[in-house]
Amino acid sequence: MINIELIRNEPDLVREAMRRRGEDVPIERVLELDRRCRSAITEADQLRARRNEVSKRLGQMKERPPELIEEMRGVGARIKALEEDIRSTRADIDSLLLSIPSIPRDSVPAGADESANVVVRTVGEPRSLPFEPLPHWELGERLDIIDLSRGAKLSGSRFFVLKGKGARLQRALISWMLDLHTGEHGYQELYLPYMVNRDSAIGSSHLPKFADTMYHDDEDDLWLIPTAEVPITNLYRDEILPPGALPMRYVAHTPSFRRERAAAGRDTRGIKRVHQFEKVEMYKFVEPESSDAELEKLVSHAERVCTLLGFDYRVLELCTGDLGFSAVKTYDIEVWAPGSGEWLEVSSCSNCDDFQARRASIRYRPEAGARPRFVHTLNGSGLALPRAVIAILENYQQADGSVLIPEVLRPYTGFDRIG
Repeated sequence: MINIELIRNEPDLVREAMRRRGEDVPIERVLELDRRCRSAITEADQLRARRNEVSKRLGQMKERPPELIEEMRGVGARIKALEEDIRSTRADIDSLLLSIPSIPRDSVPAGADESANVVVRTVGEPRSLPFEPLPHWELGERLDIIDLSRGAKLSGSRFFVLKGKGARLQRALISWMLDLHTGEHGYQELYLPYMVNRDSAIGSSHLPKFADTMYHDDEDDLWLIPTAEVPITNLYRDEILPPGALPMRYVAHTPSFRRERAAAGRDTRGIKRVHQFEKVEMYKFVEPESSDAELEKLVSHAERVCTLLGFDYRVLELCTGDLGFSAVKTYDIEVWAPGSGEWLEVSSCSNCDDFQARRASIRYRPEAGARPRFVHTLNGSGLALPRAVIAILENYQQADGSVLIPEVLRPYTGFDRIG
């Protein structure tokens, strides 16, 4: 959530930031409501002071003048009306603030959509295999490790079943990535709820903006998580962290549930864009001064996974028009999939500055007795499945139709080939 004081004191800065994002947001309405709210607060304070003054005088009088008594009744009624107006106006302001995205860093490249994203670096060359490579959906069917038709029978389109060594490969990837991030990168592993309450979804910035892409249980008002980012953000909601607590670095494996309202026919083949998938998520709570440097480290940790798996990949900095709602700066990591003939996003690493912390009220004390400050939050996939599975199948396929397993995964799979 953007600080209301920033909108109040530097509205042109906010307007320009929204223009760079290509967003039409109600800045003028926020300012109008803010002026109304502050005017009501000032009047209410003045009336309370008048009431206190008169009450003191009345207490010193033997006889209470009827006109003062009548005036105080009117003052009390007016204060009550103002207090209701203040509550209502603040609720309207908060509702509008929840709809306004974050302010991008000045360094974020300008652009209307993903076509303006900037390739920061490419590691390796998109490989061409010495035979006609197959896409993962054909490989999966031939090897009997991906069953799309039964997934559709069970749950509908964009669901799938992994079988045998396909299921084992995904489980191995998850275990290996968790071990890598906890052992080599210093993250603490978490096991999290897969459903969260409304306050948690608001705190992470997923509600109300993305309500139509999330699955919801109406009876208990619980939301299936689209990413572990949602519950991790809210671990310290409405708390003040003590001095020395930061940085906090967490990693978690969870399923992710998303409606994926993409255009009909787009990315519908195979398991690239589905309603339920697994993800290993990295997350950081840090002090504001270190958040940009921590973002670069976060990206390097996701790249390390790609390097050890032997993927050819590239890192992109997202432009203002493609930036996520809560992010001030984001890097995407894409791996090459020769069977599909495309780059697949396997990680998106974002610095959210204090945007989520303001919504969730997460603060820290820099030192004992110091005034609390909002933390900065960062998140990144490390990596997302099943796209990592796709990349392994398509990059490690052999001419005889089998698929080799990357060496780092073999102690986890217990086999070195799917054939």
